[in-house]
Amino acid sequence: MSQELHVTLGAGRRVTAHVGGFEIHTDQSAAHGGQGTAPEPFDLFLASIGACAGAYISGFCAPRDIPVDGIRLVQSWERNEDQKVTRVSLRIELPESFPDKYRGAILRVVDKCSVKKALAEPPQIDTEIVTSATR
Repeated sequence: MSQELHVTLGAGRRVTAHVGGFEIHTDQSAAHGGQGTAPEPFDLFLASIGACAGAYISGFCAPRDIPVDGIRLVQSWERNEDQKVTRVSLRIELPESFPDKYRGAILRVVDKCSVKKALAEPPQIDTEIVTSATR
C-alpha cells in the first residue's frame, strides 16, 4: 500500500508538508538561515516520538475510563560530538491517582508506538528527480 504527502517550499527557509488535509509548517531557526516562524523539521521528528507515545497512552486510558488529566510526558535527547542524536528518553509522569495495576501496562503500550517501531527498523528511503510541467 503506497501513500503520499506533498511538500511545498515557501519564502526563506519555510517548508510546508500537506498530509491528510492538514498543513505542517516548518522553518529554520535564525542560526540556520531561517526566520524561526515554525519548528525546524528535525524538531517535528523528535516531537513525533513523544506525541506518538502520548497518543498510545490516551488510547489505553480511554476505554478504561482513566482520566488523562495530570499525565505528562517529558522527552529529552543526547547528541554526540557530530550533533547526531544518540539517545532519546521519555519520562512518563503519572498522577498519584493513576491505578497502580496499569503502570506496567503503560510502559508496554508506549513500546508499541509506531514512530518508535519505525526507528527500530528504519524504512528504506528512495530519492529521485523528475521534471514536471509548470503549473
